[in-house]
Amino acid sequence: MAFRGPTHTATLSDDCLVRNDWVCPEYVRTRSSDIVDALVEHVGITAVSVLGGFVLALLLAVLARRWPRLRGTIVGTSTVLYTIPSLVMFSLLLPITKLTVTTVIVGLVLYSLTILVRGILTGLEGVPPEVREAAVGMGYDGLRLLRKVELPLAMPAIYAALRVATVSTVAMTTIGMIVGHGGLGNLIDRGLDSNFKAEVLTASVLCVVLALVADLVLVGLQRWRTPWRREVS
Repeated sequence: MAFRGPTHTATLSDDCLVRNDWVCPEYVRTRSSDIVDALVEHVGITAVSVLGGFVLALLLAVLARRWPRLRGTIVGTSTVLYTIPSLVMFSLLLPITKLTVTTVIVGLVLYSLTILVRGILTGLEGVPPEVREAAVGMGYDGLRLLRKVELPLAMPAIYAALRVATVSTVAMTTIGMIVGHGGLGNLIDRGLDSNFKAEVLTASVLCVVLALVADLVLVGLQRWRTPWRREVS
């Protein structure tokens, strides 16, 4: 009689990959390094893009406010950029930035401008004229007036724009899969190509979670940076 070793009873975690389930803990366990790498890239691209977009938008908003004749051009150009399809945008950037992560970051920075420029402008224009005049009377002018008076008072509108831009950028980062730098979008694209349901769902859920976490972080920063609004409420 042939000897038979101990039999192995298949468990749910063993079978979910074979069955190609949408929810599969075994996928998360066995592909954790791929998931972490994609998540880190996604967070990095999003953070750099939002930060770069904010700095550029702040500069453009200040210029538009200082020279009103530039306002229409700046706001109009940022709006037109937002209407360009991502595939076309990346194709236009490729001759300059090549198949690199820079292509994705530059594209996302340009897409964020329409939200951030309008939000910063709204915040700066919402500063009461009498407050600005009082600050000028106290010797504040130019950059000091902007940094010490106008920007702090404009923070609620600025943070509202930042929240929208950040959540939008988290979602749009996935489009970077076109050039191979889409973070979690790479997993989604690979999963769709191979009909790997667990990969698609896991990456999609992580995108949603990442957007929610980023939004909560910005809400916390806003409350920290605007304590006077917390006291009023």
